[in-house]
Amino acid sequence: MLVHNLIDQGADEQIALFTRKQVTYRQLREAVDRYRAFFYQQGVRRGDNVGLLSKNSVEFIYSYMAIASLGAVVVPINFQLVAREIAYIIKDAKIKVFVTMTQLDLQSELDAYAYLDPVNQLVIPEFSGQLETADLKPAPELGDFAGDETCVIIYTSGTTGNPKGAVLSHNNLVSDAKAFTEVITVEADDNVLCVLPMYHCFSWTCAVLGALINGAAITILDAFNPKEAVATIRDGGVTIVYGVPVMYQLYSAVAGAEDFAKVKFFVSGGASLPETVSRNFDAKFGKPILEGYGLSEASPVVCVNHPDKVKYCSIGAVLPGIIARVVDEEGKQVPPGEIGELVVQGPIVMKGYHNLPEDTAKAQRDGWLHTGDMAYCDQDGYFFIVDRIKDMIITSGENVYPREIEELLYAHPAVAEAAVIGIPDKLRGQAGCAYVVMAEGHAFDKKMLRTYLQKKLAAYKVPREFAQVEVLPKNSTGKIMKRLLRQQAESVS
Repeated sequence: MLVHNLIDQGADEQIALFTRKQVTYRQLREAVDRYRAFFYQQGVRRGDNVGLLSKNSVEFIYSYMAIASLGAVVVPINFQLVAREIAYIIKDAKIKVFVTMTQLDLQSELDAYAYLDPVNQLVIPEFSGQLETADLKPAPELGDFAGDETCVIIYTSGTTGNPKGAVLSHNNLVSDAKAFTEVITVEADDNVLCVLPMYHCFSWTCAVLGALINGAAITILDAFNPKEAVATIRDGGVTIVYGVPVMYQLYSAVAGAEDFAKVKFFVSGGASLPETVSRNFDAKFGKPILEGYGLSEASPVVCVNHPDKVKYCSIGAVLPGIIARVVDEEGKQVPPGEIGELVVQGPIVMKGYHNLPEDTAKAQRDGWLHTGDMAYCDQDGYFFIVDRIKDMIITSGENVYPREIEELLYAHPAVAEAAVIGIPDKLRGQAGCAYVVMAEGHAFDKKMLRTYLQKKLAAYKVPREFAQVEVLPKNSTGKIMKRLLRQQAESVS
C-alpha cells in the first residue's frame, strides 16, 4: 500500500478530520484530488522534491497526500526554522516547488548558497480557496508506482553541522504505521489527537498515518496550549493522545481525572520520559503513559510499551516485524542486562541519507541501522535507553551515563527539569555539569543537590558543576538540545 492510499481506508461519511470544521473521508479524498490536479498544473512531476512548510492543518494533509500521489517526494520543513536554515534544505534537496502557508523572503539566503534554480512558492491561502470552483484537468494516474519508491525526505535536526535528510519510502512509512497500530490498537471509532507538529515523523506516522490506516478520526490542533489541549481532549471525545514528556508534565498540572475519562492510550516519544513524570501521571489519572522510542531513520517508531505491560523508564518491546539488538563495539549481540548500542533491522529502516553516501554507510552497516543510542534489554525483551553514545561522559576512564543522574534530579522535589552534559576536566578528562530548572518556590542550592546525589551515586558520577537556568533549550518534540548547553559551557570556560 502507498501512503496516499491510506485516505481510502475510511468510510465515505466517516469523519476523518476535526478542525475548524469536520471533514469526512469522502471530502478528504475530493480535496486531495483537487490539490493533486493543481500541483500537477504547477509542474510537480514524479521524482521531484517538493517543500512543504505549514503548521498543523487540513491543508498540510491535503498537500502531503497530493504530492505523494503524483510520485513526487515530500520535504516537510520545520516552520520554526529561519530563512537561512530553510534555504539550506531547499538547496540540498534541490527543491523547485515550495508549498507554504506564508510567502517567505528566501532569495538572499538562496543566493548565499549559490542556488540558482527558481523556487515557485505556492502559498496555501492564496490557492486553496479557489480550488473548489477551479476547472482543473485531473492529473494522470501513476501506472507502475511501487512502494519502495521515495515518499519523503525528513531532515534531522542533527547535533553538529548541517541537517541530514533521511530518505523514507512509502513502504517504510506504511509498514511502521501498521506495525505500531498492531500494538497501540486504533479502530474506526477512535479519535486521535494531533497536536505534535505534522512535519515531525512521530506525529505524522502515529497521529496521522496510524489513524488513517484504520479509518479513524484525527483532531487537529496547530499549537500546544495545555488548557486548550485538555479541553479538546475532554470535549472532543479524544481517545488516543500522543505527546512528549513536557506535555504530560503540564497535563498533570492542569487536568483532572474526569478530563481524560474517554482516553484509551497516552503515548510518549521524542525524548526520554522521566520516571517521576510517568509515576505522577499514573497516580493522578489512573492511566499509564506508554513510552516509545524511534528515530527519523526508522520511520520513526521502533519500540513501544504494550498497554498490558508497562515498565517505567523502558521504551518497551520492539514492534511486530522489526528486529532490534544490543551489540558491542564489534557488532556482537550482548547478553540481557548488558549495555551496548541499539541496532535495528526491518522494513521501517530508511533507504539512506540524501546525497550522503559516507554517512549512510556509517549508519547502516552489515544490514543494521546503528542508532547511536546506548541501551540494554531485559529478560522480557523490553529495551531501556541508557544514553546517547555521544552524550556519554568518560571520567577517569569510567563511563558515566547522564540519564542516570538526570532521573535522580527529576525525582528531587526542588527540581523541575534537569540535563547533564560532559565538560572538560584537566584531571579526569571529563566531568559532569548539571543544568537544572528549579521547581516553583524552591531556591537553587548547589550544595544541597550535590549532597543529595552523593548519597545515591558513586563519587565519580556526581557532577562537578551545577548551573541554574530558567528554561532548558528544546527542539519541537521536547527533546533537550544538549548541543546548545555544550556551546554555552564552552563560551564560559
